[in-house]
Amino acid sequence: MGLDVGWAVRWLTLSAEAMAEHRVELIELDRPIGDSDHGENMDRGFKAVMDKLAEAPPETAGAALKLTAMTLMSKVGGAAGPLYGTAFLRAATALGDAADIDAATLAAALQAARDGIVARGKAESGDKTMVDAWTPAVDASAAAAGDGDVLKVLAAAAAAAEAGAVSTDPMLARKGRASYLGERSIGHRDPGAVSSALILRAAVGAAG
Repeated sequence: MGLDVGWAVRWLTLSAEAMAEHRVELIELDRPIGDSDHGENMDRGFKAVMDKLAEAPPETAGAALKLTAMTLMSKVGGAAGPLYGTAFLRAATALGDAADIDAATLAAALQAARDGIVARGKAESGDKTMVDAWTPAVDASAAAAGDGDVLKVLAAAAAAAEAGAVSTDPMLARKGRASYLGERSIGHRDPGAVSSALILRAAVGAAG
């Protein structure tokens, strides 16, 4: 079983629902170490994505992700807009015009998304950023891709991202606004890692 444009649209729809449901949680996570706006920004951005998808239904999964990228870049403030925009744009490029996405292509798209985040944000694993969710997700998806099962790839990525988000709790922030806090950033979960895990979990729900 491969994934098609219907899956991509469901993924984005479930992501929008997750951002709305967890908006307050993301705001609360962002308050001690950021601008308190991550939840609001992500909710607003994905609501705009839903509007764009309704206006111009995409023909491929890649087109859906490219539309998402452009919308998030223009609608989401702070660092999240450029970072998520780059991630979705790189993933869209990796998918190309494929009508049916297999496990290997999916894993490659996830890696492209992570690489885009790293290129844009200049963060590495251990810096207490969304990279700490994405890198284990990419590693897990690559390991699972050999079975050829797209659902296993997505499930492995989501579980690893969730664990990665939790792993940011004891980290000292070395990038972004949180890094200004020094030792006071320790003990707080990175909101970008949490929103990343929510988005990757939505991808599983869309395929199930």
